[in-house]
Amino acid sequence: MKRLLLKLSGEALAGDKKTGFDEAVVTEVALQVKKLVDEGFQIGIVIGGGNFWRGRSSENIDRVKADQIGMLATVMNCIYVSEIFRSQGMMTSVLTPFMVGDITKTYSKDRSNKYFSRNMVVFFGGGTGNPYFSTDTAAVLRAIEIEADALLLAKAIDGVYDADPKDNPDAKKYDKVSIEEVIEKQLHVVDMTASILAQENRMPMIVFGLKEKDSIVNAAHGKITGTLVTV
Repeated sequence: MKRLLLKLSGEALAGDKKTGFDEAVVTEVALQVKKLVDEGFQIGIVIGGGNFWRGRSSENIDRVKADQIGMLATVMNCIYVSEIFRSQGMMTSVLTPFMVGDITKTYSKDRSNKYFSRNMVVFFGGGTGNPYFSTDTAAVLRAIEIEADALLLAKAIDGVYDADPKDNPDAKKYDKVSIEEVIEKQLHVVDMTASILAQENRMPMIVFGLKEKDSIVNAAHGKITGTLVTV
C-alpha cells in the first residue's frame, strides 16, 4: 500500500477527557503518521466531530443546521491536528468542500494529488459539504476519489464486533469480515450509506483501536490487530 486514507474518531482524539483534545494522544498520532510519511506513504486524513458536537442527539435544532455545525466541528479538528502534525516536522494542508475564508483551501482531487506529490499530509475537513451525510461517508468518498489503497478506521473500539461490547461482554470480535456481511448484519463499521459506497467501489477497510501501541503504523504495514473488512 502506498496511499492511505486515515479516519480518526473525534472522541478517540479527546482521550479520557471525552471532549476537546488530548494533546498527548494527538501527538502520538502525529509521530506515527510521520513514520509512514518518512517511509514514502501518502496520507489523507478525515476526522469526525464527535469530540465537539453530535448533532443527531439534539432534538431542538433543525437537522440541516445541526449537520452544518458538525461540519464546522470537523474543520476545527483538522486545523488543530494539522498544526500538531506541523510541530512534528510534517507539511500539511486542510481542504474543505466549501469556503472557510482563507483558513482552508477548496477540495479537489487535482489539488490533493498536487499536495501528495509534495509529501504533504492532506486533511479533508467539512465532511461531504452536505447535510445528512456522516464523516464515515465522507471518509469512504474521499478514499475512493483519491484512489487510496485502503481506508484505515482508527476508533475508540479495537475492531468490529457482532454486538456492542459495552453492552454485551460476550460480543464476538471479527478478525476478518466481508463488506457484504457488514451490510447484511448491520455491524456498524461505518454507517449504511458509507458501507454500500465502499462495497460498490471495492474499498477495503481496516478497523483498529487508536489507543493500541503503533496501531496506525501496524495497520499500514498489514499487521492487523483489529478487523479487516474485505471487498
